Amino acid sequence: MKSPRILIVDDEPGIRQSLSAVLDDEGFRVDSVNSGEKCLDALADSLYEIVLLDIWLPGADGLVILERIQKMPAAERPVVVMISGHATIDTAVRATKLGAFDFLEKPLSIERVLLVVRNAIEHRRLRLENDQYRESSAGQPYIVGDSVPMKALRQQLALMAGTNGRVLIYGESGTGKELVAHALHAMSPRAAKPFVDVNCAAIPEDLIESELFGHMKGSFTAAHERKIGKFQKADGGTLFLDEVGDMSLKTQAKVLRVLEDQRFEPVGAHESVQVDVRVVAATNKNLEQEIDAGNFREALFYRLNVIPFHVPPLRERKEDIPVLAAHFLAEFTRSYGRKPKELTPAAVEVLCEHHWPGNVRELRNLIERIVILHPQSKVDARHIPLQVAAPNRKPGIDRAPERYGSLQDVREAAERDYILRKLEEAGGNVSRAAELLGLERSNLYRKMRALGIAPRE
Repeated sequence: MKSPRILIVDDEPGIRQSLSAVLDDEGFRVDSVNSGEKCLDALADSLYEIVLLDIWLPGADGLVILERIQKMPAAERPVVVMISGHATIDTAVRATKLGAFDFLEKPLSIERVLLVVRNAIEHRRLRLENDQYRESSAGQPYIVGDSVPMKALRQQLALMAGTNGRVLIYGESGTGKELVAHALHAMSPRAAKPFVDVNCAAIPEDLIESELFGHMKGSFTAAHERKIGKFQKADGGTLFLDEVGDMSLKTQAKVLRVLEDQRFEPVGAHESVQVDVRVVAATNKNLEQEIDAGNFREALFYRLNVIPFHVPPLRERKEDIPVLAAHFLAEFTRSYGRKPKELTPAAVEVLCEHHWPGNVRELRNLIERIVILHPQSKVDARHIPLQVAAPNRKPGIDRAPERYGSLQDVREAAERDYILRKLEEAGGNVSRAAELLGLERSNLYRKMRALGIAPRE
């Protein structure tokens, strides 16, 4: 796989040289030019994934060039990150509305540059996948499954997607709440605008306000440069607040005010920003119980719960398991370049008898593992590293060793079981579980994602 290609556009030779050296060391393919006109020439000649574009340039300035880039065909259009030494709030807002992904403020921080570039690459990948889906899957169901609950869910999506009503999606971890939010956005009049997601459970409480609303340079100790918040990035589109039940009461109050008038002030700013955002939220908690416990604001609940959606757990729609398994099997054999595979009736029976505490996410991860580990074209029951779990059995515990396909499977299962036990000891608190395990919280989150464990599973 080729490394992403990046174009640096800046009239300062020192900036071009230092950025080129840093990005080249990280394995990116880097070119640089010193004017907007040369930038357009380079984009006409070659395909770039990312453009780092200075605002103040000789000739046409960066905002003019940004407008020209946004008119390129979607498949050829790079993600643009603006660079500036002295941009105003108005300039930042205008650039964001014109389609800039983010801002890098001079003097440049190497860590910040690399983080933004990686995020921009992932953003472009997701954008292209979404475009390809809309082109190739028009008229096909976005939500896989033919059970009665899934048919009802698709009907509800079709009815509500065209409105601006706020949506609250209920469901256990791993049921596909984010997929429903993506489908809602893709079917809406806002589909051409950004879909921005925020995992409220994964962002530390002291950073979530900055993440949502942005901040000004110097507004707090770690604010070395201006940051555009998620609400502003989602302007004109959809903001998805995942696991909204984990948001602090203080942040809930600020989100409530934004929902009321669609206006907010970035941290440390003296001017407010007006946005037009449809908010879709999701939770695996019973928010009415959280209100009674004093953990969630009743006013925010009623603002979000305009249109409630419920995504049922996989154990309540077992007729969808063969369809989902076949779908994931085709997806992963294609993405890994493997020959097509087929599940035998015995394999399907094992899958259908499992309780699926991790829901669709657990099934997807399992099928990916099977595609990676087993070269056979027929996937039989012995190739499925599962033990049929009784409904009251704790997830991932007491699986029979003979069900595992390899030693790596056994290691992963043991690690998953141990992490689940520590999470249970910590009452679902990831920070506390990380302390019990002797890990950094960020490392634990990475392990949990790799093993298919969602917060508060």
